[in-house]
This record gives sequence, C-alpha cells and structure tokens, in this order.
Amino acid sequence: MSSVIPENARSMTGQGHASLQTDLGTFVVEVRTVNNRGFKCALRSSDALSAFDSRIESLVRKLIHRGSVNLAVNWKRPSSETLPQIDQAVLGAYFEQLQKAKVSFASDAATIDLAQLAMLPGVVVPRSQERVDTAAVWSAVEQVIRDAVESLDQMRAHEGAHMAMSLRVDCDLIRDHVQQIAELGPRSVDTYQKRLETKIQRVLAQHDIEVPMIDLLREVQIYADRVDYSEEITRLGSHLQLFLQTLSGNNQAAASGETAGDPEPSGRKLEFIVQEMLRETNTIGSKASQTEISGHVVEIKCAIERMRELVQNLE
Repeated sequence: MSSVIPENARSMTGQGHASLQTDLGTFVVEVRTVNNRGFKCALRSSDALSAFDSRIESLVRKLIHRGSVNLAVNWKRPSSETLPQIDQAVLGAYFEQLQKAKVSFASDAATIDLAQLAMLPGVVVPRSQERVDTAAVWSAVEQVIRDAVESLDQMRAHEGAHMAMSLRVDCDLIRDHVQQIAELGPRSVDTYQKRLETKIQRVLAQHDIEVPMIDLLREVQIYADRVDYSEEITRLGSHLQLFLQTLSGNNQAAASGETAGDPEPSGRKLEFIVQEMLRETNTIGSKASQTEISGHVVEIKCAIERMRELVQNLE
C-alpha cells in the first residue's frame, strides 16, 4: 500500500480562522464546517458588511464545495473613524447667529460656549459611510475569507488523509477476500453441478423416468449458470479500482487534463461506488453455496460498511 496521501481526500469537518489588519480596520473571519449531503451556509457578518452578504456567500460556495458551513465575518474599524463627526458648517452658522445676536442686544458681556454649541441639533453627526472605499473593503474581506478557508482546508486535508489511509486498508482487505472467492468459484460451481445432477437422477429413478443425457446435462447447466458469480467478481474488482482512482483524484485529472490543484469533491462519487460494491457483494452472497465463500462475503460487507461511514464525511 502506497504511503503517499492523496490530496483529493478531504474531510467535511474542520475549522479555520484568519485576521487582517489594514488602514480600514481589522477584519476577522471564523469558519466551521460539518458534514452535509449538499452545501449549506450560515453567515453572520457585521452590520457594516451586510451589503456584501451575497458576495461573501458566493465566494464561500466556490471555495467549499460540500458541507454545512458556519461563517462569521467581522470588521472593526479604527477608533478614530468610529467617533462622531462635527459639522463645521453647522457649527459656524450657529456661532455667526449668536455673534449677530450679541450685537443686536448690545450684550458684549455674553460669552459663546463652543461646548454648548456642540449640543445643538445637527452639529455632531455620525461619520458618513458613503466615503468608505467599498472596493477596498471587499478586497480585504475576500482576502481574509480565503485565508480562513485555507486554514480550514489544512485541517480538513489532515483528517482526510487519515480517512484515506483507512479506506485503502479496507480496499486491500476486500481485494484479498475477492481473490480467495475467485479461487473457490470454479470448485463451487462444479460441486453444485454434481450435486444437482445426482439429485435429478435420483428423482428420475424414483419415478422410473428416463431422460436423454443431453437434456439432463442442459438442465443442469442452466441451473449451474445461475450460481456462477464470475461476472460479479469482475465488476467488484473494477469498482475497487475506480474507488482508488477517485480517492486519489487520478481519474479526474486525466479526464480534464488539469494539473494538481484545488480538487473537485469526490465524496458523492465514492458513496455511489461503495453502494455498487455492496450490491455486487450481496449478489455473490446469494449465489454462493459454500460456507467458506459466505464467510468471505461477510468480511467484505463489514469492510464496505466501514468505508460507507467514512466516505459520508468526505467532501
């Protein structure tokens, strides 16, 4: 068994974190994923980033192909930007009117308190959001999300590597049992054929019936063909080979002509292959008449069940 861990085996369970410090402030992303048959994203973002929610989900959908995703995106702006803004024009207008009032009332003794002026309506206003560079904000959000997903993928790839090793061990185990069943096949068919022929001849003798030997052999062969599972053995071996190719991603790369990179999800295809492997194994078990073969079938089905549980958590 090869010790090379295929990059295509990636778990759907993991977590990632990333932060980015810019002139716009601090961007923080936390992402957690668990297994799911499809893609589902639960997004929590800062109020200031709510306008980007659809773009964020679209980006995450491109980066994470399958699983239930919990994503938190926060933006903490610099403290200087969070302070309210003094509208100099409004403040100046209030001050000018008070100066004119002092002249009108000939009240030189009156003083103008700027702190009191700041409490008047319209002087202190929230900082305008329109002046924020939305392109720069999105660029920072996109970068920090990609960094968080990269951190997530490292954890998922590490877990997927261990799952791939276990899957390969079970594939080797299945192959060994299939080989032993294949070796027992011809002997099983011959035994069944001879036993069936003996039973038919005994029944014919009991009823004093004579049947041409050619007709008897033809009927025996028809029944013997029904217990011949050589085709199932061949298909099961083919499914094993396809499973390993899909697990390592070789078949996808060959079909698309692409080089190694971000792999397409293979979990669903592996689930289908495992289902077909189980179907062929059940057919072999129904046809087999030897206890020894039935024992091999049970071991194969146990290995397939372990594989089925694992591939359900592969992306």
